[in-house]
Parts: sequence; C-alpha cells; structure tokens
Amino acid sequence: MVTENNQVIVRTENLGKAYPLPGNQWLPVFEGLDFELRTGELVAVMGVSGVGKTTFLNIIGGLDRPTEGRVFFRGQNLWEKTPTEIAVLRNRYIGFVFQFYHLLPEFSAIENVAIPLLIGGRGREEAMEKAARALEEVGLGGRATARPAQLSGGEQQRVAVARALVTGPDLLLADEPTGNLDWKTGEMILDLIIDLHRRKGLSSIIVTHNERIARFCRRAYLLEAGRMKLLEGPTG
Repeated sequence: MVTENNQVIVRTENLGKAYPLPGNQWLPVFEGLDFELRTGELVAVMGVSGVGKTTFLNIIGGLDRPTEGRVFFRGQNLWEKTPTEIAVLRNRYIGFVFQFYHLLPEFSAIENVAIPLLIGGRGREEAMEKAARALEEVGLGGRATARPAQLSGGEQQRVAVARALVTGPDLLLADEPTGNLDWKTGEMILDLIIDLHRRKGLSSIIVTHNERIARFCRRAYLLEAGRMKLLEGPTG
C-alpha cells in the first residue's frame, strides 16, 4: 500500500442538500456537513436507508450539485468547475462502485470495463488491454466475453469494481457495494475492495449499513437526522 502523506484529497465545508417541493417549499436532506478524507484512508459513512448517504457520495463525486456549501477535491473547488471539467476530472480521478452494478447488458464484461477508458479518449486496443488486466485483478480473467446476464451477482459486482479502477483513480466511492448480494458473496466483495484499496493506495469512502465494514476503516461516520457524527471504534 502507498504510504499515507496526510494530504487531504476530499474536504466538504458546510455541505447541504435540499430538494424543491411544490409551493416554494424545500425538503432538506442534510445540512452543515464538514467532512475530510486524507490520502490512503478508508472511511465508512453509515446510516439507515433514505438518510442521504448516496446523495452525499454523489455530491463528492460530481454527480449531484449541493444546495449549499463547498466540496474540495485535490484542493480544487469542485462545483466551481464547468460540467465538462467535472466530467473529465470524474473520469480520470474518481472510481464509482454502485449497489446495482449499472453494467450495460448488451456489452461483454471486458467491454463494460473498457467504457471509462474509451470515454476518456483511449484507443480501443489500449482500452481492451487495460480492461483485461483489470478483470484479472478481480479474478474474472476467464469471464471477459460473458455478458452481464451470464454472470452471477457477485461476478457482476466484480466487473463493476474492475470498471471503477481501470483508469487508475485516486478516489474510490462505493455505494452499498454489498447491499444487493447474499451474505457470503458480500463478504467476498468486501474483502476484494479492501485488498484493492490497500494494494493500489486508494483513498476510499464506502457508504454502507454493514457495521463489519466500519471495523476495517480508519474512521466511520453516522449520517442521521441531517447531520454527520464520528463513531467510536474503527481501527483502520
């Protein structure tokens, strides 16, 4: 694992999100969230369904705009950038793993993994070579030509992990990566993510309701009633 240098890779200041309702009303999700992730850290964000964990992750990853506050990524104010600049930054430096995989059903495993590289302007041959290596890293080198419907849930999530990491990102954002899997398969995916986090020197945030995940993290936060608090106990 790459040695931590204590550099802050993600920081939020007074982050808030609310959704508009009819009658000029607003539905608040959370407010006043101050959060910090340093290089090499693995941090968990926990909370019940509907509390705003996914929204928080999407704002950090440039997928959803906050209502108030600021997000700094690698020292840059993310939401002061243009949509094109955010898209380029997200493609190059941020890897996403979602609960429901979001694989394209008409494409093979290797083609799904290669998509971020192709979007980023890599040639097809280079993209496919890198995608093949990424599949090997998650133990699916022999399933490269299979389509998502031919893969188990655990295999689909492994493809999703390979896709998230194929560009060599600095930041990994995992949204309930085991939430759509049975217990045993979920444990295997969790072990895989933790192993890749350590070997690749990633900075990672895992959104989860699984308390076991928190025990592997440097810190764990609880998002509750629109606020975030640090939990005691994670060892890192």
